[in-house]
Parts: sequence; C-alpha cells; structure tokens
Amino acid sequence: MAEQEPLLPAPPPPEPPGAQWRNGAAFWLLGLCNNLPYVLMLSAARDILQPPLPPQVSVNGSRYDCNPVSTGAVLLADILPTLLIKLVAPFVVHLLPYNPRVIAAALCAWGSFALVASAAGMAVSLGGVVLASAASGLGEVTFLALASTYPRVGVSCWSSGTGAAGVGGALAYGALLQVGLPLPHALLPALALPPLTLLSYFFLLCPPPRPTEPPPPAVGLTPREKWGVAKGVVGQAGPLALVYFAEYFINQGLLELLYFPASALTHSEQYRWYQLIYQVGVFASRSSLRCFRLRRVWVLALLQLCPIALPHSVTHSLIHSLPHRGAERPHPIGRRGRAVPARIGRRLRHGGGEGLLGGAAYANAFLNVAEQAPPHGREFAMTVASVADTAGIALAGGAALGAHGVFCPRG
Repeated sequence: MAEQEPLLPAPPPPEPPGAQWRNGAAFWLLGLCNNLPYVLMLSAARDILQPPLPPQVSVNGSRYDCNPVSTGAVLLADILPTLLIKLVAPFVVHLLPYNPRVIAAALCAWGSFALVASAAGMAVSLGGVVLASAASGLGEVTFLALASTYPRVGVSCWSSGTGAAGVGGALAYGALLQVGLPLPHALLPALALPPLTLLSYFFLLCPPPRPTEPPPPAVGLTPREKWGVAKGVVGQAGPLALVYFAEYFINQGLLELLYFPASALTHSEQYRWYQLIYQVGVFASRSSLRCFRLRRVWVLALLQLCPIALPHSVTHSLIHSLPHRGAERPHPIGRRGRAVPARIGRRLRHGGGEGLLGGAAYANAFLNVAEQAPPHGREFAMTVASVADTAGIALAGGAALGAHGVFCPRG
C-alpha cells in the first residue's frame, strides 16, 4: 500500500483588489502621523525653552548663545516615556488588542498639541512633550508589530512615512513661524493628525493576511523562546542604537551651540534649518528600501561614529561657535564674512549625511528583523527591536545635558 503524501498547507486567500495600494498608503500615513508630534516637539525645542528675556540680556557665564536649559531637556522629555513604553511593551502589550492601543495613542497625541499650544508655561509645555512621546512610543510598538504581519510593503511604507514626518514637521513648523505665527498657534494645525491616524487605521488599512488578534502570536511564546528571539535581534538592534546615539547627541547637544551671529538668520532659525536638512536625509534613506538593501547595519554605525561624524561636529561647536556677548567685529564683506555662509553650508551638508545614515539604519534594521525572525515570534521581535533607537536617543539626551553644563555654566 503506497504511503500517502502529507497534505500541503492551504495557500493564503488572495488579497482583495487594491489591497497592496491601500495598505501601503495606510502604513505611510500611520508612520507620518505617528512621528509628526515627536518631530514637531524637537523642531520647537529652542522656542519651547526660549527665556522671556530681551536678546541683549545674558543668562549664563559662557561665551555661547545658550538657553538656560539644554534642548537635550526637550529631547529627554520627548523620549523617556517612549523608552519606558518600549521596555514594558514586549511583556504586556499583547494583553491589549490593537484597536484600543491605536485609540489611546491618538488621544495622547491630541492632548500633547493642546497642552503645548496653550502656552501656559514651560512646565505645561514639557508635559505636552511627554504626552507626544507616549503617543509616539505606543504607536510605534503597535504599528511596527502590525506591519510585520503584512508583506514587505508594511515595513517599507511605515519607514517612509516616518521619514516624511521629519521633513514635513520641520518644514511646516518653520514655515508657520516665518509667516508670523507664534509657537502656540503654529502647532494648532497639528490637531488634525490624531483623526487622520484613526481614519487610516480603521478605514484605509485592509485586514492583515493572517489573524493577529486576539491574541497575537507572541502571547504563546515561552520565556525560553522569547529569550531566543530577543538574542536574534541584537545583531540589528545594537548598531541601530549606536547610530542614533551619535546623531542625536550631535543634533540636540551640539547644534544648539553652533551659532553664526554674522548670518542674517537668528539662532533659532539656524537651528531649525539644521534640523530640516537632517530630516531630508532621513526621509530619503527611509524611503529607499525598494532600491537599496543592507544586511550589515553595523557598517552604518561605524560611519556615524567615525571621525567624519562625531569628532568633526565637536570641532565645529568648539571652534566655530562665536561669542554672542559684546561687540562683534564687523565682517560683512571680507574673507571672514564670506566664510560664514560657507561654514553654514558645510554644517547643513553634514546634517544631511547624518540623516542619510540614521534613516538607512532604521529602515534596514527593522526590515531585516521582520525577515529573519521566526514567523511565530515576528511581532515580539519587532517590539524588542524598537527599543534600540529609543535607548540610543535617551542616552544622547543625557549626554546633551552634560555638554550643556560644560559649555554653558551658570553665572
């Protein structure tokens, strides 16, 4: 009697017409709306902390044009709640279905803009930053895990959307300020983002190819299996954390000291331009997964940490940040005057390079994790990997506060 061949698993049901387009657009919009609050808070960092003093009053004993509080404080307020959520998420997030998580993230985002736009003081504004961080963290662990249950279009379009949030947030905020809107009113249009998140998730996104709730596959993993999945993520998560530590320490710890008084741009305007060019680089590289793939993300970490990146920026901050107190030597014409735009241009190009490296590390690391993790542990792996960039950013925020204390002593 001939042996019966084992039955093959049934093929997955065909996707409905237009499903790939709808899913790609939905994840792109979800990435955009999830990261815009975070980017807007960082773009507004100097304005949130701007002291209510006339420009000629010095508030520190340094030769640098310093805020009384480092922009690293905004970075920490913007990242620590996210880090806390991501550290806890791998162990408890599976207890809450996707729908309530998405609604909670949207409510936190709406509350963050309402608090900062109220202009009720620095403490209230920082409270709004904390809410924006909670919204971003909860949204990222939710949507990254969900994206891993879709074909590559999920992670790819999510990554591109988060990159677009950087450019859109920095550009929109700067444009609204340029037309004369003060900080509170400049953030009011962002109140439309939470409703757009809900519309994209509930009405545009098609159901995933396989059921994910309730419960997600990670709930069935044993502690040993979870440990094995987490160890497999380290090869991608470690380099990603290093990349983000280097670039955020530069952007939040050193760029606030990099000021050229001879330029027609104010200090806050220069800072916003640096952030915008950096975000352009992030968007370009996070949108490149269909054209460029990199399995060895550690290469990007080495490039970000090499002397072309970190020490070069330290040198610029130490040598080329000019004193703002006292009379400045007039040099609108000579060689010194011509050098100022060139120095700003070099710094802008370097910021774009930082963004390219950081965006490429983010996009490739998460897609590598999604492809390499076992199917039953894929959502858990994505949740664990999401801690990496946030941990690097949090360490950079602490280092930025230390650098601010060194360069901008009180007195």
